[in-house]
Amino acid sequence: MSNPQVLQQGKTEARATHASEQEKHIVGHIARRLVPFLALIYVVAYVDRTVVGFAKLHMNAAVGLSDAAYGMGAGLFFVGYFLCEVPSNLALSRFGARVWFARILFTWGTITMAMAFVSGPKSFYVLRFLLGAAEAGLYPGILFFLTHWFPMRHRARVIGLLVLAQPIAGIVTGPLAGALLETHGLFGLSNWQTLFVVSGLPAVLLCIPTLRLLPESPAHARWLAPDARRWIERELAADQRSYALDAHRNPFSALKDRRVLLLALLFLPFPLCIYGLSLWLPTIIKAFGVSDSTAGLLSAVPYLFAVAGLLIVPRHSDHRRERYWHIVVVSAAAALTMAASAWVHSPVLQLLFISLTAFSIYSIQAVVWALPGEFLSGTSAAVGIAMINSLANLGGYLGPYGIGLIKDATGSLAAGLYFLAATLVFAVLVTFVVRAALRTPVRAEGAFAGES
Repeated sequence: MSNPQVLQQGKTEARATHASEQEKHIVGHIARRLVPFLALIYVVAYVDRTVVGFAKLHMNAAVGLSDAAYGMGAGLFFVGYFLCEVPSNLALSRFGARVWFARILFTWGTITMAMAFVSGPKSFYVLRFLLGAAEAGLYPGILFFLTHWFPMRHRARVIGLLVLAQPIAGIVTGPLAGALLETHGLFGLSNWQTLFVVSGLPAVLLCIPTLRLLPESPAHARWLAPDARRWIERELAADQRSYALDAHRNPFSALKDRRVLLLALLFLPFPLCIYGLSLWLPTIIKAFGVSDSTAGLLSAVPYLFAVAGLLIVPRHSDHRRERYWHIVVVSAAAALTMAASAWVHSPVLQLLFISLTAFSIYSIQAVVWALPGEFLSGTSAAVGIAMINSLANLGGYLGPYGIGLIKDATGSLAAGLYFLAATLVFAVLVTFVVRAALRTPVRAEGAFAGES
């Protein structure tokens, strides 16, 4: 005779297997539909904000920019970004992702092309500031957009796929910029001016596909089956209950919560190092004594390591369902390899250590960005994510400008790389503080008790 308990256990296991297969199918289908297009937009954004590092090789002498002036102008992008990011994410909630992303694309593409007409430090400062203001809200907007599609347990991996856009942009930018700088320019422009025009045009051209192809929400996605829509609603509601997510009557309450501010402090060293390194990488490699085209090709190598990191670290974090020790270990490794890149004198070893650093600092971003979803939802998530990103991205100002000042003072980039390594040690220490703060319940009278 059959054992009823065995039969019941078999049925339960069969249902669990079916549910697991359904989840895998739905999540995979959504990821294939959304992530490649969103990543394409972000690739174009990242190219436009970092191509200035290659233009610098010829632009500085042409318009009279010192290293400190270049560093300041390169970093001013993030000041504009900081000031406009929270308003931009609120506008996204008001106008919808399709319209707002298209607006961002058009304005930043136009300003990037206008960079071809920089004539001195002042115009350089103004256009870099405006570029940051124009692009503000894209990345946190995409992160907020994804919270409407993916349950918590899948977000680090999905964000990791999105952040792949950063190193892919680096892989694309280097060879393209190197090749254009080897020419005498097109359209009657010099080579560095041509580089800005060619870089900005794709953003403008992507406006129409964005308006036509991007759905506002699961309810507007014609390619999503009704049972898949119900599954998303059910899983997001379960996350709301499990994580006690906060959605305030006044979403600006998120701005004064200590957890939001601590996450901004934790995230700050990563854009500081990423942009400090990426905007000076062409200069570092050019010092190897290579041509512009070779410098462009070699600059792609660290980004290949970054791609590998983003395919490994976030997936491992999701699999283990652990965030904090991943951040500590990977950040500490990045600090060591960054310092080693400053200490060695061999171009081969320096490029190797920079590449290992890229593996770490790009990959760990996706793990850090999984943390806000553990306590924010709704419009509060839009405001909180924008606040974290805007404050942290001030590191994108401090990194390039700090290295420029250090290089002007010492005549060497090595001290600047040690400065970047020190900020990564700071990230290790802050991780323990953030872990304690996020695991401590907020009192009823606190910012996340629904105060208005």
